[in-house]
Amino acid sequence: MSYYILMGLGIAVLLAFFIHYLIKFIKHKSLYPFMPFKYNFRRRRVTFAKTLELLSDRKAKTIIETGTSRKGLSATRGDGAGTFVFGKWAMQNNAKLFSVDIDKDAVQECKVEVENQNLQDTVTVLLDDSLNFLANYKDQVDFLYLDSYDYSRTDTAIQIASQEHHLKEFKAIESRLHKDTIVLIDDCGLPGGGKGKTVVSYMEQKGWKILIDAYQILLVHNDSL
Repeated sequence: MSYYILMGLGIAVLLAFFIHYLIKFIKHKSLYPFMPFKYNFRRRRVTFAKTLELLSDRKAKTIIETGTSRKGLSATRGDGAGTFVFGKWAMQNNAKLFSVDIDKDAVQECKVEVENQNLQDTVTVLLDDSLNFLANYKDQVDFLYLDSYDYSRTDTAIQIASQEHHLKEFKAIESRLHKDTIVLIDDCGLPGGGKGKTVVSYMEQKGWKILIDAYQILLVHNDSL
């Protein structure tokens, strides 16, 4: 085989590697520099980034999350790891995050990672029914992140139950929200309308406006615009 053929093959191999990693880089959706570049947030990157911007602009101090991050930062691609993204922001901005989940194992796993990330003075992970926690929470809420009651792509009964649950969550805490409160709802871009279908419709009737409608839906109150 001639020198020129070998050189051509070498260039082809290098080009193939370059294209492969270029595609991988393009698909990689990081929150750098806020989070290390290695973490890929995929379809949540746009809504997470905008939420972080709003949190800073509105000087949020109290964050409530329903449905805790079960696998810590190892699951940014799949679950988003919101407890740790917003927990880190809270730590840097003298805010507090309360994450509530009814699953004992999920709560325990999250607590371990909270300690690993040195967020224990900022993030409180609670084992409770979210509806009970929200109904008994007394202070104002600056950011509400709804991500409980696992959704199904195929089971319509679970879809409806999840959608109704998220509406009940919002209603349970609604009186503690204010004109600058930020609301983010996860897993909306799914068959059947996702977790946010019912609650978003209710919120729009109550004067809330959708800022971003993607895989997640981000809303603020019309009075804050």
